[in-house]
Amino acid sequence: MNEISRGTDYRFRPMTALDLDAIVAIEPHIYSHPWTRGNFNDSLKSGHIAQVLEHHIVLIGYSLMMMVLDEAHLLNLSIAEHYQKRGLGRLLLEHMIQLAKGSGAANMFLEVRPSNISAIALYENIGFNEMAVRRAYYPAHNGREDAILMGLAL
Repeated sequence: MNEISRGTDYRFRPMTALDLDAIVAIEPHIYSHPWTRGNFNDSLKSGHIAQVLEHHIVLIGYSLMMMVLDEAHLLNLSIAEHYQKRGLGRLLLEHMIQLAKGSGAANMFLEVRPSNISAIALYENIGFNEMAVRRAYYPAHNGREDAILMGLAL
């Protein structure tokens, strides 16, 4: 399956602590330096906007976003490895953009590794623009990796 059918097979819902087992099982398969259960739990406790994407009853994606005044900061946007390359990242990102707009955000920001070519392509396709480079932002196997700061006017 290359493209998703936007039928009822997929649904969004708020993330809860009960989702963390499934989420922390996905993280190490898609990231060299995955978020920990504690990272997700802290984000939930902080009241960040946290959503999961389900296919039937299986959790296949998730995203967290922090709101500060009229700015949305996308903290994590992830699709399980087996479900990637089907348009689901775009679907989840578009959902988070709508939630940001609904929360009064004028802009959305995110950081992305320069090595994450597919994510950069998705963000640019949606309309995000590179704003700056954050030097040595991410941990990497050989030290640190920069982050590209991207922004989108909503």
